[in-house]
Amino acid sequence: MYALIETGGKQFKVQEGDTLYVELLKNEPGEIVEIGSVLAVEKEGRLIVGSPTVSGAKVSLKVVRHGKGQKIIIFKYKAKKNYRRKTGHRQPFTQVTVEKIEA
Repeated sequence: MYALIETGGKQFKVQEGDTLYVELLKNEPGEIVEIGSVLAVEKEGRLIVGSPTVSGAKVSLKVVRHGKGQKIIIFKYKAKKNYRRKTGHRQPFTQVTVEKIEA
C-alpha cells in the first residue's frame, strides 16, 4: 500500500515505515502530524485518484528531528567589472517517518 501526499508544496510517494525529509514543520520531535492532502492511494492493487484529493484519506507522520541541509553556494559576478558576491543558504527540513496510511 502506498500513497501520494503533498506537503510543503512538494509531492511524495510514501509507504508505511518510510523516512522523508520535508519542508520545515512547526511540530516538536515525537509528535504525530496528520496529512490530509492525499492525492492518490493504492490499496490491494487498486489505485484511487482524487480530484484534487482523496476524501477521507489521511497519512500519519511522526516527527523525528529538525535540521538544516547542506550549504548551497550562490556566487554572482559580472565579467570585467570587478563585481563579486558570494553568499550561502542552508534549507531547514523536518525528518519524518510514515506511521500509518488510512484510505
